[in-house]
Formats: sequence, structure tokens, C-alpha cells
Amino acid sequence: MTNKRSALAGLFFLTCTLALTAAAQAETIASPVVFAAHRAIYELSIDSSTPGSGVAAVTGRIVYELSGSACEGYTQNMRFVTVTSNSEGSGQTTDLRTSSWEQVPAQKLRFSSSTYSNDQLAEQARGTAQRPSLQDAPEVDLAKPEKKLFNIGSTVYFPMQHSAALIQAARTGQKQFTADLYDGSESGSKVYMTSALIGNKLEPGKGAVTALAGQKAEMALGAVASWPVSISYFAKTGDAPVKHKDELPLYEMSYRFHENGVTSNLRLDYGEYAMRGELKELTFLEPSSCPAGTP
Repeated sequence: MTNKRSALAGLFFLTCTLALTAAAQAETIASPVVFAAHRAIYELSIDSSTPGSGVAAVTGRIVYELSGSACEGYTQNMRFVTVTSNSEGSGQTTDLRTSSWEQVPAQKLRFSSSTYSNDQLAEQARGTAQRPSLQDAPEVDLAKPEKKLFNIGSTVYFPMQHSAALIQAARTGQKQFTADLYDGSESGSKVYMTSALIGNKLEPGKGAVTALAGQKAEMALGAVASWPVSISYFAKTGDAPVKHKDELPLYEMSYRFHENGVTSNLRLDYGEYAMRGELKELTFLEPSSCPAGTP
């Protein structure tokens, strides 16, 4: 009888433990994604190049900053500078500067971007995209490169909305996530079809970011879960999907995506050449405060 009672007690304890664990997992999956305000600096170097690409070396840096909060919206600022050199040693400098503010939930996006080639302005976009609800297609009020008002014509994700959805998909164990993305880049009228592959979850404390060894941010970053992610970006025309499974993307990006929105182990593949971005510096910024009673 004692053994039977012990077995029943053990079974009851195990059942309760499993139920509590399942409840905790469900709560984690359902809880909103909270992005950490931070500044990250990535050092760029060439990873590979194809014969005839004309790219023998790549150096550069990405400085990325995220600020704001879910109650006041998120602001992203990025400076992306690369110097590509050919076999003769001739180089070209490309300097991309972007800034955006996105409302939460993603009903409004303000964006601005400028691309300089060898210190000469090559491309510029600035405007606002907004929609009555998340189920609606946005209307874009473009100020640059030319004044234009147009509808995108399909339901899309804004950048921070896309990142949050990707993390939620990873939390639920999804291995693939596809979505149309609008970020106002290039001429301000391009929509990307994105296809993301999500790897197995890395629990907190697993897979240290070695480039940050000794920095205070290393411990904070190691305290959150992360996933290896690879995203392919395709040009989207109208409502047409990608025609063939083997259709080549415009470019691919792979990285380790930490649950607080920080990325590490960055790799950018443009087809003819690819480069790596090593996270060299990470500074967590003071988060914006929200009024009492808001998330």
C-alpha cells in the first residue's frame, strides 16, 4: 500500500510539474516580445567571393541603434559602411544611412534612407506608411526620391513587427516563417518576400558570443534564449509569389537572433560575394519609460 501511495504521489507530482511547465511555456510563447534598447557595432570582412565577381576584399562596419519602447514606438538608426576592393586594389566606398520610427502595433512607419557611393549621394528615400489596422494594406506618402502617394496593394509586415513575429514563430518551434516586408528601403516603393529558416533553440547560457568576451554585455546577452536564423529576400511584384522554389534571392542574411532583439554571428550573402559581421561592441541603453499601467 505504501509503495502504491508513493507511486500515486509521484505520478501526481509529475503530472502537476508537467502541467506547470506546459503553462509556463504557453505563457512564454504568448507573452509579447520585448526588445532591448541597445547599440551594436559589427566589424565587416569578406567571407567568400566567386570568380569574376570583381570583389577581392571587403572591410567595413555597421553601427546599429535601437531605442524606444512598445508604448512610444521603436526608433532604429543604422550606418552601414563598406569598402570593396578588386584584384588591382581599386576600391569603392558605399555608405548607407537609415532611420525609422515604427508605432506599436505596426500601423505607422516613418522612414528615411540615404546611400552614398564614394561620398556622392546615389539614392535617397523618405516617407510615411500607415494603415487603419494590421489587416489593411498600407498607404505610402513618399517625399523622396519624388513626391508620390500610393497603396502597396497587399498586407505586409513593418520591420519591428516582422522581427517580433519571427521571434514568436521561433518560440512556438516553427522552422520556417514567410512574410512580405516593407521597410521603405531603396526607392521607397519596394516590397520584399522573405523566407526565414529557424534553427533549434539555444537555451540561455549556451553558445557564448566570443567576440564580447569580458564585456558586461556578454552576461546580459547570455541570459536570454536565441535561435540561428537564415532569411532570403526576394523581389515581390504585385501579389505574385516567387515563381520557382529554386529562384535566387536578391540576398540572404543569416545570424543568431537573441530573444531581446540583439543579433550576432551576422553573415550577408549577395550571391557573387558574402561578408561576415562580428559583433565587437554591445551597449544596452536606458529603456524608455512607459506611463503607469502600460506594457
